[in-house]
Amino acid sequence: MTDTPSTTIVFLIFPGITQLDFTAPAQALSRMPGAVIAGAAATLDPIATDSGFSIVPTHDFATCPQADILCIPGGHGVADALGDVATIDFITRQAAAAQWITSVCTGAFLLGRAGLLSGKRATTHWGYTHLLPLVGAEFVGSRIVEDGNVVTSGGVTSGLDFALTLIARLRGEAVAQAIQLAIEYDPAPPFPGGHPDRSPKAITAGLKEHVYDAAAARMEAALSGA
Repeated sequence: MTDTPSTTIVFLIFPGITQLDFTAPAQALSRMPGAVIAGAAATLDPIATDSGFSIVPTHDFATCPQADILCIPGGHGVADALGDVATIDFITRQAAAAQWITSVCTGAFLLGRAGLLSGKRATTHWGYTHLLPLVGAEFVGSRIVEDGNVVTSGGVTSGLDFALTLIARLRGEAVAQAIQLAIEYDPAPPFPGGHPDRSPKAITAGLKEHVYDAAAARMEAALSGA
């Protein structure tokens, strides 16, 4: 029997990260045979998430191992991270030798700022898809979009779908299905919707008005350098 190859999976961690963008795919990917998970930030100080608790990085940018899989989560903190030179430089360096370059939710814009989505098909959270052309990407209306070795996924929970898709690529569908079963990922939400195509129009309009119109405008300003 051959040994399972080691696969180093590096997640970028930054202030204002949506914790499920990170923890959901990390939970699935950590169960992949041979997986080694690293969470990298500018320092080893705890990083405040959007959920009222903090995450402690395993590495800073200087000591982080080279990723086989680089994953960039999203969150409202992305708008600030877009202007952080050290963060963008870290993404660029890691992506140069990574086998897979991936994002969850608005993490796509950090990939874009690093020049990794130019001419690529991509997706992101539904509230921000109209901004993808600002980083040279072509929006594709799919939960997971693969373009070469670049894999982008939609908002938040789609990180689990991305992780299982990638596990199937690397270790086979049976392994991915076993992990899906182990974490009992069997979506049966209590309400229809979860995407504007299927949610009541009033719910979508209210959420845009109260959250995503302003958030997308802030992201656009950060991408435009305003």
